[in-house]
Amino acid sequence: MPLPNNYVSAVYQPLKPERYQGNPLIEALPPIMDRKTLRNSLTGKVRFDQENRFAEPQERAHNIASLLDDFFQPLSMHLQLEEKLSIMIRAGYVGRNPADGSLNKKMQEGYQRIMEGATSDFRFSQSNSTAKCLSLIGCSGSGKSTTVNRILATYPEVIFHPDYNFIQLPYLRIECPSDGSLKSLCLNFFREVDRTLQTGYEKKYVRKRHGPEVLLALMGQVATQKAIGVLVIDEIQRLGLKRTLSKEAMLEFFVALVNVIGVPVVLVGTPKARPIFEMELQAGRRSAGFGSLFWEPMQRGTRRYHPKTGEPRLSEWEAFTNKLWKYQWLERRDETLSDEVRDCWYDLSQGVLDIVVKIFVLAQMRAIATGLERITADLLRKVYEQELIPVHPMLEALRRNDADLIVKYSDLHLPSIDKRLLELRNLIAQEQEEKKKEVSFGNNEKALRLYNMLQAMGCESDLLPALVEKVFSEHSELELPELTRIVLEWYKTEQEPTVLQKSKPKAKTIKSKEWHTLPPDDLRFKYSQRKSQFYGELAVGRDIFDMEARLKQVG
Repeated sequence: MPLPNNYVSAVYQPLKPERYQGNPLIEALPPIMDRKTLRNSLTGKVRFDQENRFAEPQERAHNIASLLDDFFQPLSMHLQLEEKLSIMIRAGYVGRNPADGSLNKKMQEGYQRIMEGATSDFRFSQSNSTAKCLSLIGCSGSGKSTTVNRILATYPEVIFHPDYNFIQLPYLRIECPSDGSLKSLCLNFFREVDRTLQTGYEKKYVRKRHGPEVLLALMGQVATQKAIGVLVIDEIQRLGLKRTLSKEAMLEFFVALVNVIGVPVVLVGTPKARPIFEMELQAGRRSAGFGSLFWEPMQRGTRRYHPKTGEPRLSEWEAFTNKLWKYQWLERRDETLSDEVRDCWYDLSQGVLDIVVKIFVLAQMRAIATGLERITADLLRKVYEQELIPVHPMLEALRRNDADLIVKYSDLHLPSIDKRLLELRNLIAQEQEEKKKEVSFGNNEKALRLYNMLQAMGCESDLLPALVEKVFSEHSELELPELTRIVLEWYKTEQEPTVLQKSKPKAKTIKSKEWHTLPPDDLRFKYSQRKSQFYGELAVGRDIFDMEARLKQVG
């Protein structure tokens, strides 16, 4: 019987750390990655070709929008998080080995808890668990969830062990419920297990009105039976929404989650959840191995230099923006990112990765829609002022480095970003349709592409449409590079008068003595009238002079 699509069959690879050896749950995991392999695994795969810069605007709009999902550049904090998760998953399996019976022992303990009833006696009991807990705190948009998901994607979702007839879940990711209920959180756990393995735990346990303590024991049993490597709980700040739930109760629940279930737990949330863990530190409760990783926005940093060679070393901000800057589907793009644009970009985004990418995407879309076809500092400011209004309070709090405001506005969201991208796509489509009506070339897409490419190279002459038509009439069998070269030669020399769309008729030459026949509003006619008036007055003067001379002779 073939395995489901999300299953893989276990392949065991012995590992060097002695404590990992002989444990099929660890040896079936992917090999521990070095830094180079890890970077390649996490880096987003964006398809980019220089020729696509001159593709149809609608096609370019789709390529640009793909950056929101496909672009990911690993940073030092991403590598640090992967290393922590790698250790947590493997170390968590040390005390759960199906080969030496420790896993069966865990199952028996869980069964006894359920049968004897969930009481406070076991809530903080210390078992020989190697599981640890990590809290990842950072404002929305800083890349927490995206990074965790990419790291987890390097592991199989389900591993089947034929030799043990056993199913292993290397990871399980759930979200806190919107109502902030611990019971709903437990039910989300069973729901996600059901989705992954096609089981029926949620239906089985929802009918019985169990409290959080019983559900926690049941979670522990399921987590042991399915050998969950790490449990990731996202959006934990939502647990603070339920007023009847105290900080102490939430803290006790998380401690019990690790001690009872015996599975490593990663808690992901915004600064609103920070008071829970600060209380844990104050109380000195370290039994669950709590550790906190505060995920701050990317810092601008200062340029450093190699101590021996003196060569400049790029900061992470410079390296990140340089990488992203390459993915421009704009006809008049600037190949080098200027310091002016880079500094403006950081000031507007404050290093929040999600905002950095969204500003870049929206700026490209607007550059195409307006015909600018390049990114400038002014364009970035307009995008920020008009498209990112919902996150202005949060970003202003980051600029002021105000901790209270950051907590208050830590849940920054852009609910209308997809709608705005759709509007910009429609605007680009409308502009393109109007452009096609003006210059259609008989619906010859290749000719239109050549025309757009030449315009992007600075050819704005009225000769251009006629030159494109002529080159296709004479050399339609050639490819775009050859066609471009020929048209550029014609355009430069302008030695092809026959290719003019419609030559303007030359003005008819009229002799100056005939200027008086021109229309009254013609400047030559007015000049002729002034001239005739001058000579007329001169002639009258002569007549008067002659008459006076004759009178003197007679007298």
